[in-house]
Amino acid sequence: QVQLVESGGGLVQPGGSLRLSCAASGITFRNYAMAWYRQAPGKQRELVAAVSSGGNTNYADSVKGRFTISRDNAKTTVYLQMNSLEREDTAVYYCNAHWGVRLDFWGQGTQVTISS
Repeated sequence: QVQLVESGGGLVQPGGSLRLSCAASGITFRNYAMAWYRQAPGKQRELVAAVSSGGNTNYADSVKGRFTISRDNAKTTVYLQMNSLEREDTAVYYCNAHWGVRLDFWGQGTQVTISS
């Protein structure tokens, strides 16, 4: 059974930092590309950051220079370090694992709220 379990969300003031974690099980983690998506109220889910199985990364323009995605294959975990958080970063953040076009899994999401 595949499980992606996110943690690390919460309430933080503008300018603050959070680190999200996504622990994966039930998949051969090293083979999968991993990504973080987010969905704000009334908006579509959007890609925030992704890291390939080989370690290549890409980011949404809105988070470049502020967020860093990383993976630890030994711990089968992907991280999202979020710095200089803005109110516009408020959303539910979802972890995604995919391999090719047929293998695609999602976590349950973790709420991130930026507010003073």
